[in-house]
Amino acid sequence: MRWAALAGQFDMNARADTPGWVWSVLAWPWMWHAARLALVSAYIIGGLTKLSDFSAAIAEQEHFGLYPGWLWAALALTVELGGSLLVISGRFVWFGAGGLGVLTAVAMATANSFWIMTGHERFMELNAFFEHLGLIAGLVLVSMQAAHAKAG
Repeated sequence: MRWAALAGQFDMNARADTPGWVWSVLAWPWMWHAARLALVSAYIIGGLTKLSDFSAAIAEQEHFGLYPGWLWAALALTVELGGSLLVISGRFVWFGAGGLGVLTAVAMATANSFWIMTGHERFMELNAFFEHLGLIAGLVLVSMQAAHAKAG
């Protein structure tokens, strides 16, 4: 079966296996916008936090071995806010989501290094690693939806 969300519209074949109340929620006119906002909400908060305390943002980057910290903090802030705005606006979604995905992959490799840990610490970092992987998958899906919407 084709996936259901094409340009905010639903494939009529998908409705057959979807309960009516679920269909009603998914068909709500603002649901697609709300879902995109929710997907990038952590990045918006992260970017605004870095913007409000840039010295802490620099320290965070250096804590994870990213030097020069000011450059990585500025890049992270720019990608978090700029990429989020692109995803929310529906313009150049592939670029915004792609930037957020790359940023998330870098964060996973530097901050969630579960492979060098043991015990409870390993469990927590493994969990965080796969939560971030899920975010990347969501960014891929929103990019796919945008591409399909443009195509037809």
